[in-house]
Order: sequence, then C-alpha cells, then structure tokens
Amino acid sequence: MRVTHPFHPLFPRQLPCVGKRYNRHGERLLLQTEDATVWSVPPQWTDLVSLDPEVVMSNGRSLLRVVDLMELATLVERLSSKSSLR
Repeated sequence: MRVTHPFHPLFPRQLPCVGKRYNRHGERLLLQTEDATVWSVPPQWTDLVSLDPEVVMSNGRSLLRVVDLMELATLVERLSSKSSLR
C-alpha cells in the first residue's frame, strides 16, 4: 500500500499490509516498515481507496475536503466550549 495522506509521516512510502483491524473509527490497515514497526492507518489514507472527487477536481490545489473542514470546525467548537466552562 502507498500512503497518500500528505501530512502522514510515511507519505509517500509504499509498505506491505500485514493485517486489518477495526476500532470505533472503522477499519484500519496495519502497514509494516523495514524496522518491523507496524503502523495503523485508515484505508482512506492509502492508494487502496480511489481518490476523492473533490481532490481530483481541485487538481491538487486543495489538501482538505469540505467534509474535513466541517469536522475540524466541529472539533474546534467543541474544544472551545470545554475551555470556556473552566
């Protein structure tokens, strides 16, 4: 598998997939580096999943999809409300 997420430390390395696991966030691929370290990576961050249409249409100019920005905004809002309660 090739790691395609631009901010992942293994980008753009190609590594063998040694297994799968599932957690509360969904499926994870287990990729092994040369030093036998196993990394847990979502399939969306590899070339296993086809490119997102938003990324393709932006011709590489956009690193984040609308859904990613919405999720980030929700996280910031949640963390902001927690800090204001103190």
